[in-house]
Amino acid sequence: MQDDQEIIAEVLQGNKEAYALIVNKYKGKVASILGRTLHHSHDAEDMVQEVFIKAYYSLQDYKPNYSFSAWLYRIAMNRGIDELRKRKRLPALAQMDDEFKDDCPIPEEDYLEKEQRHALRQQMMALDKDYRTILDLHYLQQLSYREIGHKLSLSIDTVRMRLSYARKKLRDQLSKPKKKGGTPL
Repeated sequence: MQDDQEIIAEVLQGNKEAYALIVNKYKGKVASILGRTLHHSHDAEDMVQEVFIKAYYSLQDYKPNYSFSAWLYRIAMNRGIDELRKRKRLPALAQMDDEFKDDCPIPEEDYLEKEQRHALRQQMMALDKDYRTILDLHYLQQLSYREIGHKLSLSIDTVRMRLSYARKKLRDQLSKPKKKGGTPL
C-alpha cells in the first residue's frame, strides 16, 4: 500500500484517479470531524465532498514535511467552523415557517414556487454541460450515484465529487446579485 506522500506525488504529476485512494482512506475521519463539529447535521456529507475538493485543488500548497492527515483535518475543521458561523448569521425563520405551514396551498405561494423552479432551471442551463448533466441525472431523473456512475462511466467517488462541485457552482450562481439595467449616477 502506498503512503500519502507517494499518492500525492502521483496526483500532482497528473494521475487524478490516484486521489480516490486519499478520499477512501480519509473520508470516514473527515466525516467524523464534520459530524462532531456540526452536531451530526444532514449537510455534513456534502461538506465532506467540499473538503476533499478543496484539498485536491490545494495539493500544490501542501508541504510534505508535515503530516498530510493533519493538514486535511485542519481543512475539515475550518470548513465546519465556517459553516457554524454561516448558520449563526442566518435567522431561524426557516424552522418557524415549517411550524406555521397550512396544508392548503396559497395561490401566491404556488406562483412563487413556479417562478423559483423556472429561475432554477435557467440557472442550471447557464452551467457547463457536465454540471447540468450530473444535476439532472441526480435530482430530476433521481438516479443513484451508482446509476449515474454506470451511465457516465465514472467511479462513485468521482460522481460524488462532481455532484458536490456542481451544487457549489449552482449555489454560487444563485447567490450572485442580479445586475439591474441603467447606468450609475
